[in-house]
Amino acid sequence: MSTKGQSDVTNEQPIGVIAEVHGPVVTILCDSLPPLRQALRTPLDGDSCLFEVHQHVDQSHARAITLHRTSGLHRGMPVYDTGAPLHVPVSADCLGRLLNIFGEPLDGGPPLVPDTYRNVHAPPAALRDSIGTGDLLQTGIKVIDLLCPFVRGGKTGLFGGAGVGKTVLIMEFMHAVASLHRGVSVFAGVGERIREGHELWHEMREAGVMEQTLMTFGQMDESPGVRFRVGLSALSYAEYLRDTMHREVLFVMDNIFRFVQAGSEISSLLGRMPATVGYQPTLISEVAEMQERILSTRSGAITSVQAVYVPADDMTDPAVDAILGHLDSSVVLSREQAGKGIYPAVEPLQSSSRAMDRHTLGDRHYAVAEGVREHLARYRELEDIIAMLGIEELSEQDRRIVLRARKLQRYLTQPFNVIASQTNIPGVSVSLDDTLTDCEAFLRGEHDDLPEEQCYMKGNLSMEVNDPPETGPDSQQ
Repeated sequence: MSTKGQSDVTNEQPIGVIAEVHGPVVTILCDSLPPLRQALRTPLDGDSCLFEVHQHVDQSHARAITLHRTSGLHRGMPVYDTGAPLHVPVSADCLGRLLNIFGEPLDGGPPLVPDTYRNVHAPPAALRDSIGTGDLLQTGIKVIDLLCPFVRGGKTGLFGGAGVGKTVLIMEFMHAVASLHRGVSVFAGVGERIREGHELWHEMREAGVMEQTLMTFGQMDESPGVRFRVGLSALSYAEYLRDTMHREVLFVMDNIFRFVQAGSEISSLLGRMPATVGYQPTLISEVAEMQERILSTRSGAITSVQAVYVPADDMTDPAVDAILGHLDSSVVLSREQAGKGIYPAVEPLQSSSRAMDRHTLGDRHYAVAEGVREHLARYRELEDIIAMLGIEELSEQDRRIVLRARKLQRYLTQPFNVIASQTNIPGVSVSLDDTLTDCEAFLRGEHDDLPEEQCYMKGNLSMEVNDPPETGPDSQQ
């Protein structure tokens, strides 16, 4: 039975029959209308095909979205009510597993033996039980901790296209939560390519992160209903780890924009009139429904990192704008930075965090971060002049700022633990205090005589300085 946990219907009477099949949309002629979001099923090839009710057409017809492939479905097939919305099996043994939207294993391992089941549409924790965002969550990644810090229990958006290191950065976040905070990670692959999911799974196993991670996938070739709900399925596991296991949870979604796309696809299939830029009229409420469940309670904290695709690099896109309204930090990955060999390819002048104030960071952190930003911003302003006339034409003060900014830019690069086997550079984790100490030294001019290549791909500067790697950024950029 492909949907474990849904009630057995072999001895029950059907509530209706399939009247029409239009792609992933099924119209059901019902004796009595099932509630919206109810899980229905029909026997198919010795197994079951599951539907989710999305629309009541009239007094006897309901429209549902299939959560399986529709090949083999036809008119007149009996439909049964499972008696509940979609729910997934949860267990203390779920860590280290790769699952689908129904909680079934994709890793070839045995099925989960559930302690209980959780409704994927469960409401968020009650207001009286929730708590606000907490202290800064250190990741050991210099540029993140310094310029766009994470907040425990907060939400961070990771904006970047293909090939700029988004997946590697996500994996390093998971490694940091497991090693620094003894927490666990839940990964939701929404609309992932099968190749990407396969590679990510194996890379995380090789990096030693998988034992403290649960991965759920709704792949690109699956029904839009799966891609629309797999995030909620993964979030149900995160809530279980928070509420029952009392763990510090990092909830990672890649890519939340595909969740919006799946909702738009479903909305069009159901015949709803599109709204702004062709998105579904329910865009705001659908995004909010998921985001408002990502919160912390007295039992534990859920900190979220969400990869966000930006269509045509337009940050005013309605989908991006809807997501941005829920985020505490925005980390922008730049292809220009990646082209210079700056990894992680974080664009420090575009990235931001709501925690960037003196009250949250403290005077020292705030002053250092502002000083670093000022140097990098002035360097950005002078780049065109340097390219045309050369650095020699700058004033002595500007020349000093540019040289320090270039060293800071290289200092904020960092080798990661999760790809050490590919780069042959041991990964490092740098505490926030060490990062602040080193940046203060740069700003005071204590490292003005240090060659730029000695700043590239290092930890803190008190560590032993090795020969610079051959694949550093062009020193004449």
